[in-house]
Amino acid sequence: MALVTGSSRGLGRAIALELAGAGADVVVHYGRKQRAAEETVADIEALGRRAVALKANLAEADRIEALFGALEAAFGRCDIFAANAASGVHAPMLKIADKHWDWTMDVNARSILRCVKRAVPYMERAGWGRIVTITSLGSTRTVPNYGAVGISKAAVESLTRYLAVELAGKGITVNAVSPGLVETEALKALPIDRQEALEQVRRRNPVGRLVTPEDVARVVAFLCSDAAGMIVGQTILVDGGYGLLTEYFVS
Repeated sequence: MALVTGSSRGLGRAIALELAGAGADVVVHYGRKQRAAEETVADIEALGRRAVALKANLAEADRIEALFGALEAAFGRCDIFAANAASGVHAPMLKIADKHWDWTMDVNARSILRCVKRAVPYMERAGWGRIVTITSLGSTRTVPNYGAVGISKAAVESLTRYLAVELAGKGITVNAVSPGLVETEALKALPIDRQEALEQVRRRNPVGRLVTPEDVARVVAFLCSDAAGMIVGQTILVDGGYGLLTEYFVS
């Protein structure tokens, strides 16, 4: 059974469907988009797997407890945890207020540790588990007005490494996936010319196209398979080679 946070749409939805296609039942977590979450559930059920949509504000510890209580009631186990949900405030660093920082860190980083603490006992009992976090290119490079989110993603990558070492002996692997620029609704929040940025990446990417949610989902599903059992604590970049270019960002 897999819990995929932020899986009503975009990358999370693609990950949920890919895992279901590989044989997993899925908890579709969402924050606000209930109808989209229910549509994802219906698509998973069409694949012959069980699914439920559960709402939770991941910035609040008691909501995470309630989420896992509902997960326990529905499935009684958690074999895979895919930490995809993310939020944050986009502004120059000197404009980031304490409340913006706290919100971004709580949703993007602290919630992962809280969820892992709740998920690991299920995995320990089974002697097998997979945890995959989703980071971003802003974790290692500077992107205008993306500082708070980028720093939170850097924290996620570091957390991934520490968890990987601590949990590997329990049969639980932990890795991160860092997608390149993917055309999803999340881009609307960035103060950039979205179409210009997408076109430039599409034109200059060595593979000649943008990364799709399905590209990312297939890598996540691989990391959740037994074939990836010796991949531990890595951040896998899925960007078609764009990150190898000297001029990485759109001005």
